[in-house]
Amino acid sequence: MTLCLEDVSKSFRAGARTLHVARSLTFQFPEGQAMALIGRNGAGKTSLLHMLAGTMRPDRGTVRRTGRISWPVGFQGSFHPDLTGLENARFAARLYGVDTDDVCAFIYDFAELETQFHSPVRTYSAGMKARLAFALSMAMPFDVYLIDEVTSVGDGAFRQKSEDLLRRRLSASSAVVVSHSMELLARLCTSGAVLENGRLFFYARVAKAIEHHRYLMRGQPPPWLS
Repeated sequence: MTLCLEDVSKSFRAGARTLHVARSLTFQFPEGQAMALIGRNGAGKTSLLHMLAGTMRPDRGTVRRTGRISWPVGFQGSFHPDLTGLENARFAARLYGVDTDDVCAFIYDFAELETQFHSPVRTYSAGMKARLAFALSMAMPFDVYLIDEVTSVGDGAFRQKSEDLLRRRLSASSAVVVSHSMELLARLCTSGAVLENGRLFFYARVAKAIEHHRYLMRGQPPPWLS
């Protein structure tokens, strides 16, 4: 598995401001572990995940991917609203060359959609679509999972079930994990990187990345970078 950035730049215009997601970033994502991707709101974490998934192009540079890289886990934008949950799941399974019956059986058992699994996705609530998206992502055997705030779905019991399943998947795969919950990142991840103004600050211990982020949230640079 290879997932790396080579001289990648990406920015967006926001009125008179320019938001820099990446400024000539070159970075090799660690293999065989979960890495937390941490940053302030608007830092560009979700945009970076979409570049890693191949659903967004950088302005410059190359994103190199080998192995089976997931879409951003929990992403709901690819569901066809007029197809049922079952039909959407079958389509995705065929697209990725995975057994359709196994995928659909897994989703039915996990997502708790009951008879709604056979109804058009346009009739789903936001929570139901989120459960379908998470279960579909977990049904696929990816080498790298790209995860964006997915374990906040559902009630407490469903969130715990989702986190337990995610832990099992990550025991055999790599991951890049985005969450506003530092406690969740500390439980799931080994390493961490802070995205700030288009730069990535990598730490082999996730606790150090969280400490860096907390300094930034107080409006202070971490003392080791001063």
